[in-house]
Amino acid sequence: MHEVAQAAGVGKGTLFRRFGDRTGLLLALLDDAEAEFHEAYTSGPPPLGPGAPARDRLTAFGCALIERITDEADLGAALARHVPCERRHASDVGQAFHQHIASLLREAGVVGDHDMLAHTMLAFTAFETMDYLRNECRITTARLQTTWVDLVRRVTGGDEPQRT
Repeated sequence: MHEVAQAAGVGKGTLFRRFGDRTGLLLALLDDAEAEFHEAYTSGPPPLGPGAPARDRLTAFGCALIERITDEADLGAALARHVPCERRHASDVGQAFHQHIASLLREAGVVGDHDMLAHTMLAFTAFETMDYLRNECRITTARLQTTWVDLVRRVTGGDEPQRT
């Protein structure tokens, strides 16, 4: 925090008053880093954005999220890894991801508890899960995305497998 305050030309107390703690600062930076992705899935071109069937959007969202999580150069993923899990899930970004998945499940006509299904699906994309699968189990990004596609197909009741 000292180095950030110094680079910003403010006192450390100013940072703490504005952001509360180091995690608050990370969350503010994460919001900025995620703005482009948020724009893409809320108003960008299909299939990630509106205009495609909900199942296709859900597939595209998860595949894009997995791509970002497994990309070591992605700033949003790098920042989020430093935010404690409970604060990450409660953040604006975490809530937006959850609401997006839950609304796509509803729109796809999935019968069930959309809120809990969204939590369940997001658990697969958690950093801890992705990092374990990539680093310890040596699972490729492509295989993780294929698994997401299969998960979406099974949850939405789709008959035929989709391609990413």
